Amino acid sequence: MSNPSGRRSPNGTGGEAVSIMRKFVRANVVISEFLDRALPRRLRIDGNRTFATEIAPPLLTSNARVYDLGGGARPFVSLSEKRRLGLFVVGLDLDAEELSKAPRGIYDEEIEADLTSFRGRGDADVVICQATLEHVRDGEGALRGIASCVRPGGVVAIFSPSRNAVFARLNRVLPEGMKRRLLFAIYPEKGMGHDGFPAFYDQCLPSDVETIAKRNDLELVERRLFWKSSYFYFFVPAFLAWRIWLGVSALFLRKDAAETYAYVFRRKQ
Repeated sequence: MSNPSGRRSPNGTGGEAVSIMRKFVRANVVISEFLDRALPRRLRIDGNRTFATEIAPPLLTSNARVYDLGGGARPFVSLSEKRRLGLFVVGLDLDAEELSKAPRGIYDEEIEADLTSFRGRGDADVVICQATLEHVRDGEGALRGIASCVRPGGVVAIFSPSRNAVFARLNRVLPEGMKRRLLFAIYPEKGMGHDGFPAFYDQCLPSDVETIAKRNDLELVERRLFWKSSYFYFFVPAFLAWRIWLGVSALFLRKDAAETYAYVFRRKQ
């Protein structure tokens, strides 16, 4: 139906504003990515993607017992990959409802538990913990829980943001409602993963993880540090300030200045 007054409806005005903002964001992302290409490639690697495609998959061997810790509705292993390799997949999550949202048949066993107090059976060949550590209130307890799941000689693969990352610092100080509205307004696709869950970053530095892992009989196999996150590409001045801060902080904090990191540990025999 036409509008007799000739005025734009509030919904129409709001829709135009959203469209303009998204065009503004896209333009800034394009410019930020162009500027980023001037940096060495090692500073432009996406940690989450690298973990999911290069680091963790080779650890999945035929007929392995795999624990997916915190995967919930979005398990690490696909159903087709599980069937191809004959995996037995155990899903552990704090929320049973999240586990129920996973593709049917992906989990052979579901465990509703708090990872920080959970003690496993020590029977996993592979433990995957992707983007979960930052969401627990007790990082040391969570790493003890992770170590308790894996058998001697088995492996643990962890990916997490660092507590010192600029976006992590902002995440800790901004009110929960405000940061969710900002995040999903700028990057609507972020609502698809763990980004909408509260984050605490307890014991969530690379140095913390290495120290606690060693105390729990986990030997370091591989460490990968990543210096890229997508949060500041939406506004070129913010992107430039973030890149400069990252470079300066790396001089003093070394590995603990990384934005994200990935580890592979092996449980001592």
